[in-house]
Formats: sequence, structure tokens, C-alpha cells
Amino acid sequence: MDPRQSRGFRNRNPGNIDHVPANRWQGLADPPLEPPPPGGGRPRFARFVSHEYGIRALAMLLTTYQDRHGLRTIRGIVSRWAPGSENNTAAYIRHVAELMNRDPGETLDLHTYADLRPLVQAIITHELGGNPYDRATIDAGLRLAGVPKPVQTVREAAATGTGQGAITVGAAAAAAATAAPAIQAVGGLPMWVGVALVVAAAAVAIAYVLSRRKTSAEHV
Repeated sequence: MDPRQSRGFRNRNPGNIDHVPANRWQGLADPPLEPPPPGGGRPRFARFVSHEYGIRALAMLLTTYQDRHGLRTIRGIVSRWAPGSENNTAAYIRHVAELMNRDPGETLDLHTYADLRPLVQAIITHELGGNPYDRATIDAGLRLAGVPKPVQTVREAAATGTGQGAITVGAAAAAAATAAPAIQAVGGLPMWVGVALVVAAAAVAIAYVLSRRKTSAEHV
């Protein structure tokens, strides 16, 4: 089956997350509940305005399993995600572990890209019968969830909002450091003190930018 023909893909909800009115996910469509599925069955799953927001919801729910319920392994996470009352949970666990190339009992940290991304992709693949998304789409959803791909090069850093902000702050710090002799002359301070103050201010500014991005991603 083509995963693009799946119910989860149509709903832009690749984790097949149930619609619960109390859960006001970011990016919910209007209406938030899917229409009656073709061929019969009751409406059940949430709908999102984009695939990226559906992936975000999937990632946020998985990190909640870790933070609120202490679930840190594939076995524990999938057992809650796909309970035996309506799934072959053992087969689900095996499939996810195979796709991730991890042991079902291995401890994960879902606040890291290295663990969260392969788990998200494995669940999407199992739920939709394949993965219809390119890397950029999944990474965009993870960024919305506050878990961006770590940058490997200066060019990658410059392409991100945080990176651009850091580069701007860094450039300002460098310029101010160049002007440190003037600071010394005016303030009577040793030059190294002026440079240290500028660098410290730059570090605070970068930390503020990063904290703002993290805080904005912590809302359902």
C-alpha cells in the first residue's frame, strides 16, 4: 500500500493520534476531527493543517511519555503508544526496534535528535505502512517540537534563525572587542576587562535566543 493513501497521511497525522478535545495541539485543522473514513468506520483521529504539525504532535507526545511517565525504552514507549487491546504490541515493538537498529530495552533520551528522530520515523513507517516523508519534512516537525537537527557546519548554522542570531551577536562582540582600546581609554579599565564584558554579554544574548526558541516549542 502506498503510505500516501493512508488515513494518517490524509489527516496529516502520521502518528494516528486520537482527537481529544482537551488536547489543543498547535496546528490543528478546522474541524480538528477527521471526517468519516471511506468505506465506513467512525471518525477518530485528529487532523492537522500540515504534515509538519502532525509530526510535531507525534514528537511532543513521545517526549511526554518520557517526562511524565518515565518511559525510556522502545518496549515501554510502544507498549503505551499501541496497547494490546487494539494492536499486536509485540510485533510493533519488534518492527520499531528493527527500523531503529536498537535493542527494545535500550535506554533512549527523547530530548535528543539522535534518539527522537529515528523513533519518530519508525512509528510513522509502522503506522502508515511506509515513510512518505523526506528528511526535511521530518526535521521541520522536530524543530517545531524543540528538537532541531544539530548543525555540523558553519553554513548549516548560518541557515538557522538561531545561528543567524548567534552570528549577529558574535559579529557585534568582535566589533566591540576591536574597539576595546577606546573603552579602556574612556573608562580607565584594562583592555581585557572590556573584552571579557563584551564576550559575556554576547553569551547571555545567545542563551536568551536559544531559551526563547525552546520556550516557544513547549506549548501543545
